[in-house]
Amino acid sequence: MTPTKTLTLGALVLALAACQTMPGRNAESGATATPEKPGPVRMAVEPPPRRLGPAANDNLNAVAWVQASAEYRLLAGQTFRGALVQLDRALKTPDWDALVPEERANPATGLPPAVIVDIDETVLDNSPYQARLVRDGGHYDEVTWDGWVREEKARPVPGALEFAQAAAARGVTVFYVSNRAAHLEEPTLKNLRAAGFPIEKPEQFLGLGFFVEGCEQLGSEKGCRRQWVGRTHRVLMQFGDQIGDMATILMNTPEGREQAMAPYLGWIGERWFVLPNPTYGSWEPALFNNAWELPEAERRRMKLEQLDYAE
Repeated sequence: MTPTKTLTLGALVLALAACQTMPGRNAESGATATPEKPGPVRMAVEPPPRRLGPAANDNLNAVAWVQASAEYRLLAGQTFRGALVQLDRALKTPDWDALVPEERANPATGLPPAVIVDIDETVLDNSPYQARLVRDGGHYDEVTWDGWVREEKARPVPGALEFAQAAAARGVTVFYVSNRAAHLEEPTLKNLRAAGFPIEKPEQFLGLGFFVEGCEQLGSEKGCRRQWVGRTHRVLMQFGDQIGDMATILMNTPEGREQAMAPYLGWIGERWFVLPNPTYGSWEPALFNNAWELPEAERRRMKLEQLDYAE
C-alpha cells in the first residue's frame, strides 16, 4: 500500500467516526440524537389488509339459494303440486284428519274441510328482508321486522298461491296460523289479499297472542290455535317450514324435535307438508341450547361441534 492511499483511508475512517458522534436531529421526531441518547428507530409496519367487499355473513349462501336457485323453486313447487293430489284424496275420505289426537277435541267427521298453513317462508317469501340483513350486517329484531311486514311486499312462495286458490275452489277454508304478532294482522291480511290468497274473513288469520279459551298456551307454540280450528273444521292438511307448524315441540333440542315428529313420519307428504327454509328456524337455536344471549362466535362454535366430520 502506498503512503498516499494510507493517508486517504485514514481520513475516511476519521470522517465516518465524526459522523457517528456528532449530535443531530432526527427527521421524524425532531429529537436530538447522541451516542448516549440515540434517536428513535423507525420500524417497517405492514399496512392493515384491505377488506374487499362486505363482511362475511353466515346467512349469505342460504338467502342466495332461496332467491337465485332453480332447485328452491322446484322443491317448493313440487310440495304444493303433490299436496293438491292428496287434497282430492282427503276430501273423499270422511275420517281423514291432519291434527294430532291431542289437538282434536271433538270428532272431525262431518265438519267442513280446512287446511292450516304457516305464513312466513310457507306461503309468503320474506327473503328480501333476510337479504337486507346480510347486506347491512344486521340481525333479526322486532323493529326491522315490523317495518318489513308493513311494507306489504312479500311475494308468494312458489306453488303456494296456486294451491290455496285450488283448495278454496274446492270449498276448503284456508287458515293462516302464524307467529306474526297480533298488531301486524292488518298489513299481513293486506299483503296476503294483494298477492291473491283466499281470505273471506279476518278470523282466518290466527297470529301470536290469539286467545283460545280452555287451552293453555305454551310460549309461541301453535297447538292451541290448531285446536281452535279443529273445533269447527276437519283439518285435511298442514303446511309449514318448521316442525312446530304441525306439532308441539316440548323440548327444542335435536332429540326433542325428532321425538315430536317420530309418530307422524308417515304423514309427511300426505297430511303434513314441509317447505325448505335454510335461512332461519327453531332448528338453529336447538344446536346451541337456545342460548341466544351467547356471543355470536360462541354460538358458531357450538354449531360447528354439531357437524358430522365422519372421523
